[in-house]
Amino acid sequence: MSDAKEPVSAPLRRFGVSLLTLGRIRLELFAIEAQEEKERIASLLLWAVLAALLAGFGLLMLLVLVTVALWDSYRLLALGGGTVVLIAAAVVAVLKVKGLIDQPASLFQSSIGELRADADALRRRPGS
Repeated sequence: MSDAKEPVSAPLRRFGVSLLTLGRIRLELFAIEAQEEKERIASLLLWAVLAALLAGFGLLMLLVLVTVALWDSYRLLALGGGTVVLIAAAVVAVLKVKGLIDQPASLFQSSIGELRADADALRRRPGS
């Protein structure tokens, strides 16, 4: 008669398996989000460096053009103005980088939200 009944530890074992499965799924979600964030950051860095280099070369060429055009009469003014423009652009870039660093990271926000939902679901009593 006792062989036909389910052992007392069976529900506990099923709970443990369910808990491990849930943990595995959450870890897989963490891994996917980390991979996506890594790819996004790599792409962002690549394009930011490329844009900065191209913009810098373009600005430098513009300043050389202005300096050559004004070489006979205002060469020092042209060189000084170009220097001021480049320094101002560098200050703007540094302030932009500082602003980006100060932004809160959104890494793992989906996973954290799912874990909070899981915790809320476990806190609720059945039938309430």
